[in-house]
Amino acid sequence: MVFSYNSFQKAKYLNSANKISGNIYTLFNSVTGYFGLAKDNRELAEENARLRMLLENHRQSMLPLDSIAITESAVDTGFRFITAKVISNSVNRSFNYITLNKGRNHGVRPDQGIISARGVVGVIGQVSDGYAMGLSVLNRRWSISAKHQESGAYGSLNWPGTDYRTAQLTEIPLPVDIEPGDTIITSGYSTIFPEGILIGTIKDFIRPDGENYYSIDVQLSVDYKSLSHVEIVEIHDKEEINELEKFQEQ
Repeated sequence: MVFSYNSFQKAKYLNSANKISGNIYTLFNSVTGYFGLAKDNRELAEENARLRMLLENHRQSMLPLDSIAITESAVDTGFRFITAKVISNSVNRSFNYITLNKGRNHGVRPDQGIISARGVVGVIGQVSDGYAMGLSVLNRRWSISAKHQESGAYGSLNWPGTDYRTAQLTEIPLPVDIEPGDTIITSGYSTIFPEGILIGTIKDFIRPDGENYYSIDVQLSVDYKSLSHVEIVEIHDKEEINELEKFQEQ
């Protein structure tokens, strides 16, 4: 009766009730939202893979007509991106590996590249029906063909086995002008990664005495301690390209 017939008390009651119910709903949404993050992350990863393929298709379709990248169908450029979740990863060893929840049944094969939204992650090594294990960039047994974006000069990038945030780029000749902050990307001179995938930025460099090449420290773009979802690069014409390269080696 007090709340029903007294406007002041009624307003106070409704304001208090709304505040309490609002706090309860906020807490409920926070809890349900937390448990929905896995689904949201998976959907975002799939959408990123789809958008990356569309972007690559668009980039390739803008090449000159006499380019060998132009095929009968300008829509299919030979690249496909398979989303995967990281289930195991290491950063504190000399030879670090990454395990993914996609395998042979999903189209994953050895020597396919692994990338994330932030850049290059690694390469597939071994594959089972449902899982795959690969070498990350933080593995001293593996190197990447990398390019200085500003000049187009390319070299070899490898991890020296110390700081998980820094790799070394070699074989960039001294006449090339480089500066800290310059971008390092994949060169495209392999059947593992498309050209232009981000690797990192130049952190520091020296000109060794008696050498014709820089020694460059590269700040890696990927935070390997927080990897959750990645994309596996499938290149449709990989086997054909490898067969042609075998003839060149003979």
